Amino acid sequence: MKLNRRAFIGTGAAAAAAMSAPHVKAGSHGRPRVVVVGGGAGGATAARYIAKDSKGEIDVTLVEPTRMYYTCFFSNLYIGGFRELSSIGHTYGGLAKQGVNVVHDWAVGVDRDAKTVTLAGGGVLPYDRLVLSPGIDFVDGAVPGWDVTKQNKMPHAYKAGSQSELLKAQIESMPQGGTYVMVAPPNPFRCPPGPYERISMVAHYLKNNNPTAKIIIADPKPKFSKMALFQDGWERHYGGMIEWLGPDFGGGNVTVDADAMTVDVDGEAIKADACNVIPAMKAGRICEMAGVNDGNWAPVIGHTMQSRIDENIHVLGDASSQGDMPKSGFSANSQAKVAAMAVRGALTGSKVFPAKFSNTCWSLLDTDDGIKVGATYKATDEKIAKVDGFISQLGEDDALRKTTYEESVGWYAGITSDMFG
Repeated sequence: MKLNRRAFIGTGAAAAAAMSAPHVKAGSHGRPRVVVVGGGAGGATAARYIAKDSKGEIDVTLVEPTRMYYTCFFSNLYIGGFRELSSIGHTYGGLAKQGVNVVHDWAVGVDRDAKTVTLAGGGVLPYDRLVLSPGIDFVDGAVPGWDVTKQNKMPHAYKAGSQSELLKAQIESMPQGGTYVMVAPPNPFRCPPGPYERISMVAHYLKNNNPTAKIIIADPKPKFSKMALFQDGWERHYGGMIEWLGPDFGGGNVTVDADAMTVDVDGEAIKADACNVIPAMKAGRICEMAGVNDGNWAPVIGHTMQSRIDENIHVLGDASSQGDMPKSGFSANSQAKVAAMAVRGALTGSKVFPAKFSNTCWSLLDTDDGIKVGATYKATDEKIAKVDGFISQLGEDDALRKTTYEESVGWYAGITSDMFG
């Protein structure tokens, strides 16, 4: 079967062919080359596993502009005062020690015919396989009155690091009795429980430092991940502090004025002392540059995480459109291992096993009050499909909730070690 890079549909037969095809023989350049763009949960994991498990047979280059990577997962705990910022920051020395060539630069172009990636600094990286794991960007005009030029006044803090520091500082500077407003995003978006864990962490801080403050959430969605669990926790820990405005109460009709620090919800202007605007999201821009997007996201074949548009490109994590898995760090890490195995199989002829995936999303409501939701998944010809799942229950005792939180801390240590070595 001859596969066309610009029209790779990814039917079951095509996926099977991609998994069983003879491996690529290196040409005059020597070892086959893999370029990975994006050094988060998907990209760092993929780069590490390809380099580690190929035992030097594949040349692996990771392109990531930042030298210190801050995880979005657990950044809410920093905002709530449960973590230091340094505890969620990670460098790439461990990957370099395992044979990954780490290039700190921006990828600004992909030539799929020449199979090259262009860097902002002028370099050009050839590849036999390309892995894109750029995370998210924001949809222009998603929240009227807001764009990225307003992010210093109304931070999104959905790319961790300086934005997290800024939002935390604004919350700490709120006057007594002030108002914090969140504009929540529409589906699909990175980390479905994330905005609501953030509300919990903001409330935790305010309860202890500004107990008469108010929190307002303007939400375009009629429901959200772990909704009953969050609302139960808000009532138990922060009774009367948090007001959620769904679409029936104008949450889907919002405009903002960053200069005036106002949020208009269905015609009613709310003065905000701190405002967290989380816009609608899309795949990181390099996916659009590479021409592998279908709308806002990049469709992939679940068996291998290959792009449905170009079989020489794999797309991981938040940027991918793959089926039932949520956009989370755990998901990206799980998908990266499947992609790494497929890449090694294609380039070295190593065995490729059927793809299996898992995900868990933990959230902290208050001190030692942790909840979780998760599932296992399998690849089908149509999508990554949910097999079974679990979720914390209302009314769990304090000991179980504490154990759930401690479990999340152990997971964080494990996944960051798995990502960065």
